[in-house]
Formats: sequence, structure tokens, C-alpha cells
Amino acid sequence: MDFELLSGPTGVETIARGRAVRELARLRRAHGRGDWRKMKGLARIRLRNGQTRLAELHWYEAHGIGRKEMKRKRYLD
Repeated sequence: MDFELLSGPTGVETIARGRAVRELARLRRAHGRGDWRKMKGLARIRLRNGQTRLAELHWYEAHGIGRKEMKRKRYLD
């Protein structure tokens, strides 16, 4: 990640679950078997240059494994 989370994601939605997750095989190889979901939400982040922004984030998560591969999709402010 090229940013630091300042607040937990809000307005969290599931984009895909189970076999609908395109990266399912890679996620299982890298992080283990689980009920993988692709999620999105909004959060306040701090960039490397110190700037604070509101951004839409996407990530993968599975029960017992947690959030993995969080990425910033776009700024909202």
C-alpha cells in the first residue's frame, strides 16, 4: 500500500463472492483457502507525501484471514 488508513472503511459493500472473484485461485495460493470476497468502501487515508484524502478502496477478505491487498481506486474530495 502506498497509503496509511486513518479511519476504518465505511459504507462497505461486497462486489463479488466465492467463484465470482476473478482472482480466487491466486488468492488461495497466496493467502490460503477461505470464503473470499472482493469488497469496497470509503476511508480517509494519508498518502506518502503527508496529504490526507477521502478515497474509495477495494480489497479482498476472508473469514479467519482478514483484509488483504487493499488498493486505492479513486479520490472523492
